[in-house]
Amino acid sequence: MERAEKREFVTELNEVFKASGSVVVARYAGVTVAQMNDFRSKMRAAGGTVKVAKNRLAKIALQGTESEGITDLFKGQTLIAYSTDPITAPKVVMDFAKGNDKIVVLGGSMGATALDAEGVKSLATLPSLDELRAKLLGMIQTPATRIAGVVQAPAAQLARVFSAYAKKDEAA
Repeated sequence: MERAEKREFVTELNEVFKASGSVVVARYAGVTVAQMNDFRSKMRAAGGTVKVAKNRLAKIALQGTESEGITDLFKGQTLIAYSTDPITAPKVVMDFAKGNDKIVVLGGSMGATALDAEGVKSLATLPSLDELRAKLLGMIQTPATRIAGVVQAPAAQLARVFSAYAKKDEAA
């Protein structure tokens, strides 16, 4: 890599660290090219990205970002997985790591919060942002439906009572 390419890469990576909802750092020693391509395609399908970066350049790119606390994770062969949704990257990395023991999660960050491997694992077990929105919407709609049912019940009962009186008067 030439000096200009390195500068451009550091600038690009710095923007990634600033804009990402979460960043996961993992060791990938021993992973084949086919496995890495499979991993990248799964991450891309979920809405995230996987990059292999030189540790020195990644540490420079981390300077001035909220994720600066994870610089000590960049030792050895490391990759960076990131996404704008805080749950996507950890979830895909942990799912892939279950099937491939050569991917070892070292830690990561979510905004200014530095995460260890257990933190990334617990973040991966959370529902995604879309799932949370759906649950919240369901919780909001349920009371509204119940309220509508309760409000309509007295009116329906009154209509039945009036109908009964009308039938009684007709019969008499």
